[in-house]
Amino acid sequence: MSVATAVRRLRENVDKMKSVEYRREQLRALLRCIDENMDRWIGVLKKDLHKPKLECLGMEVNYSRNELIVHLNNLDEWTKPEYVKKDLPQISDECYIQREPLGVVLIIGAWNYPVMLILCPLIAAISAGNCALLKPSELSEATAALFEELLPKYLDKDCFAVVNGGVKETTELLEQKFDHILYTGNSNVGKIVMAAAAKHLTPVTLELGGKSPCYVDKDCDIDVAARRIAWGRFVNCGQTCVAPDYVLCPSQNQDRLLKGLQSALEEYFGKNPKDSEDYCRIVNQRHFQRVKGMIEKTKGSVAIGGDSDEKDLYISPTVVKNVQPTDALMENEIFGPVLPIVTAESADEAVSFINSRDKPLALYAFANDKKVIRDIIERTSSGSVCGNDTMMQMALPTLPFGGVGTSGMGNYHGKFGFDAFSHKKAVMVKALAMENVNSLRYPPYTEKKLSWISWLTAKKEKRRGGLFGFLPFAVIMTILAVLIRVFTVMTYLG
Repeated sequence: MSVATAVRRLRENVDKMKSVEYRREQLRALLRCIDENMDRWIGVLKKDLHKPKLECLGMEVNYSRNELIVHLNNLDEWTKPEYVKKDLPQISDECYIQREPLGVVLIIGAWNYPVMLILCPLIAAISAGNCALLKPSELSEATAALFEELLPKYLDKDCFAVVNGGVKETTELLEQKFDHILYTGNSNVGKIVMAAAAKHLTPVTLELGGKSPCYVDKDCDIDVAARRIAWGRFVNCGQTCVAPDYVLCPSQNQDRLLKGLQSALEEYFGKNPKDSEDYCRIVNQRHFQRVKGMIEKTKGSVAIGGDSDEKDLYISPTVVKNVQPTDALMENEIFGPVLPIVTAESADEAVSFINSRDKPLALYAFANDKKVIRDIIERTSSGSVCGNDTMMQMALPTLPFGGVGTSGMGNYHGKFGFDAFSHKKAVMVKALAMENVNSLRYPPYTEKKLSWISWLTAKKEKRRGGLFGFLPFAVIMTILAVLIRVFTVMTYLG
């Protein structure tokens, strides 16, 4: 079946997904797809990225499963009309926001977390009532093939489709008209996706990347910071979009930090990480050569690691010290197991450095004094922040995941995903009564009508605090005053 035919078939069946109960059926079917194929999901992730079982489950399969349960548990609440505050002229009207499906959406996944980055957007799209066409990354070949095999067995084939392939197939997909596109990947392809979407005025969610900084304050528990940074940087062999990409640290703490990182890496992966079942591999030859080339070009000093094996797509956990801001390691997102350390003698210096570069997808700061962390949060802009840890902001479904500036636009996870794939329709339903009051807005216009309209619609800034601000009788007196004025208006018009 051609791409155009697949999109047309989905569009012909969008009405099916308007039923909240049918969405729930599809979510439960997807839940069965996850639960009944656990070993197969783990198997393909092992094959594509050498992922250990804990990472397969904790950061991909069970992570997605938990996201699905959040949507199932909240679907009734999220699909209810959201009634809004009203002004006096609308006091008797029904006014609310109704979230409705967008239609047919395109989800383009990435290879580094190939299960989660397809399933989580798909869950949100289903929950919001959309049909979806999925394009897994061709670089995670085994995972992509499993999606193409399994999803048609569990989900409605009239509402969901999987298209595998490379640049040719993706280009053909982007020529079609969708109602929303969610893309996860690098910013260069993100620009291509956005340009293609613009031709159809299609809204996009772009989850891109960038160099996520990690500041380690001079007053900090260095050993704890080192353990948490080492985990965040080197899990999945550094191929995580929200991983700390480089460290900013005062010179006086760098030797201690290096010692802590070395200790943590030996604890996690042993003396030789290549022999560890818990250490992943680079996804393919092209990315292996890219990361290896960065290490070879750096003017900094390799303090930890630096070993590689091209046949095994293995690059050891590598830490580079004395890295200058203009170094090859600081040009682009590394997306591999390399951690540069750049000197920043103070939080002020770190903030200036961060603000001189593109806005990152994530930002990390370690300090004993939380005021230091809060100050950094206030003075910088990033997609997300985690203080005194790395990547754990991703574990909470009530926090959005998304970038800002060149690190992306839009967000999802939990209700944010439901909203990303929904149109918020403004609804007002009026009664065919009180026409005398409504006649104030009709011609012929008079000064008296203008006076009444001005009084009824005028807004005033709220007073903050005050002796009687908390007293209930003030609210009651205001309501009585309004009712008296309305009665006066109706008497005048009647």
